[in-house]
Amino acid sequence: MASIQQIVPCLWFDSQAEDAANFYIGIFDNSKITQITHYTEAGKDIHGRQPGSVLTVSFSLNGTEFTAMNGGPMFKFSEAISFQVMCESQQELDRYWLHLGEGGDPAAQQCGWLKDKFGLSWQVVPRVLMEMIKDHGAAKTERVMAALMGMKKLDIAALQRAYAG
Repeated sequence: MASIQQIVPCLWFDSQAEDAANFYIGIFDNSKITQITHYTEAGKDIHGRQPGSVLTVSFSLNGTEFTAMNGGPMFKFSEAISFQVMCESQQELDRYWLHLGEGGDPAAQQCGWLKDKFGLSWQVVPRVLMEMIKDHGAAKTERVMAALMGMKKLDIAALQRAYAG
């Protein structure tokens, strides 16, 4: 029996749920839209949406399930929630940084964080960084943090040089 993901992030969009899902599945390998639901006449006096318009889009990004919902303009994304993309190489990091950041807010880029064109925050991070910063107070960790704070897109080689001293 296939494992079912118990907790599924639901992303609230005004009316761009399907566009966003298509954008994200175009970036991550092994990704697909799994279901689209539509508004019905029921509740139209509450939701105000045209019957037949997209309500939710369920999609999978490299095995992680998400739901995108068209709920209206009253809620916006903030940096309080972000998704980490753990990368094994600079090439992988560069690819995600380029594609997720396409059309996004360049002013929101700092320390591996970026905001995509839908306003959703992502952290594009080399997996090795977690090992480098685990020793609180160690000189090598302080050097890595100092280097990290000056970066927008993370540079693995520069972080490794800082770690080595």
